[in-house]
Amino acid sequence: MDLNRTAIGIELGSTRIKAVLIDDKHLPVASGSFEWENQLVDGIWTYSMDMVTEGVQTCFKRLKQDTFEKTGVKLTKAGAIGISAMMHGYLVFDEDWKLLVPFRTWRNTITGEASEKLSKALNFNIPQRWSVAHLYQAKLNNEAHVKDVAHLTTLAGYLHYLLTGKNAVGIGEASGMFPIDSAKVCFDEERVKIFDELSGFDIVRLLPEILLAGQNAGTLTPEGARFLDPTGEFEAGVPLAPCEGDAGTGMVATNSVRVRTGNVSAGTSAFAMIVTDKKMAAHENIDMVTTPAGLPVAMVHCNNCTSDINAWVKLLDEFASALGVKADIGDIYTLLFNKALEGEKDAGGIVNFNCLSGEHMLGLTEGRPLITRTADAKLSLANFMRAQLMSALAVIKIGLDMLKEKENIEIDSLTAHGGYFKTPGVGQRLLSAAAGSPVSVLETAGEGGPYGMALLAAYMLWKQEGERLEDYLDSKVFAGAKKVTLSADREDVEGFEAYIASYKRAVPVEAAAAERVLR
Repeated sequence: MDLNRTAIGIELGSTRIKAVLIDDKHLPVASGSFEWENQLVDGIWTYSMDMVTEGVQTCFKRLKQDTFEKTGVKLTKAGAIGISAMMHGYLVFDEDWKLLVPFRTWRNTITGEASEKLSKALNFNIPQRWSVAHLYQAKLNNEAHVKDVAHLTTLAGYLHYLLTGKNAVGIGEASGMFPIDSAKVCFDEERVKIFDELSGFDIVRLLPEILLAGQNAGTLTPEGARFLDPTGEFEAGVPLAPCEGDAGTGMVATNSVRVRTGNVSAGTSAFAMIVTDKKMAAHENIDMVTTPAGLPVAMVHCNNCTSDINAWVKLLDEFASALGVKADIGDIYTLLFNKALEGEKDAGGIVNFNCLSGEHMLGLTEGRPLITRTADAKLSLANFMRAQLMSALAVIKIGLDMLKEKENIEIDSLTAHGGYFKTPGVGQRLLSAAAGSPVSVLETAGEGGPYGMALLAAYMLWKQEGERLEDYLDSKVFAGAKKVTLSADREDVEGFEAYIASYKRAVPVEAAAAERVLR
């Protein structure tokens, strides 16, 4: 294997850091991973920078081991590298790049005042998790560190800086920090002016440089190579692609970067990304971000997806064990997911709320997992599981319905990825019922974000002059890709509509539970 004809994608997700090595046919060759969890420290969800270092180095070490085991080649270089991570959040440094406060992740809901004021002033939805909301909230809170802030970046942006010495991010990642002008490939100048007058910051001076997919974003320095691989075996000088957020890499991994395409990622949290060419009004519950190539994207985000399902599966596994039945946990998931297809189309009067945390689109600052049912509901395993699975997509459906009704957004195709879709045909069929459109799952979708980041690195290396990202992916990567496409039948669609009507009526019950059911 010619290492110069390879690309590496590394993504720091919320529960796992993963690296993928692909060859010049864009096929995964080897991978490495590291499991981690965020920590609640002084009321702030965070990851320590020591854990970032340990996680990246362990992940890369395992990538090297896997490469050698599968190819017999020592991984000492690559054609290109790309870095990705969970979007948004707050990482601020002084002039010398000294971290001023612990990393504040996207999961924190502590910037409500800033989010509301900025959304109104900028006439643009600024969610609580966006970097600029965190910065402005720190200013409103009169936090001592604010006066020393010289650099505001993301986790991907900071790691890219460590590897290259270049303070730059891809446009998709930048679009989760501050509103973007896609046409000019810069932060929106009018909104920059409004924000600076409101806050007293010179925000552009604090933010990283914006780059488009395909541009060179620097090279791996000797210090960066040593950070990545403390053994010193991996060589400096490798070019890096613009770093991206997990939303952007998910779009690339599912070939959903062309106008009127979209993807749904469903795991611990869930989001739907629809690429559009329409200028949209500001909507409180819809984020406007971009593809890695800068095209506008309407994003529906929900904090809660599969965690409640996982909790119930573990409970049922515990029950089986108490009966002396030992089963593989993967087999239990498969059985229960398939059981959901046997349930009544509207879950038979059962309504579930999977809210372990707050859910902005439902107006919830906190959540409490809750299941309720009518007196005449049939409480069968099949109906119970169908309610669980539809609950995981409920907020996504509400957001997609709003895009269709208020903005006439059209979707030609949806591609799904994430753990929710692991059981063939089940989550895919229910998402089709929720969205009212066909849903595809790609054979490579299981590789996820790091694979998408590796593809962006490959695009930088091997694109033709003037070749757009969407054309490169269509012709060079996914032309022969195996995929399964399903469309829900009319009964499934009508059943989901009936379920979501019951779900919406019950939201005040969930809100009361969040208020009254105390820890």
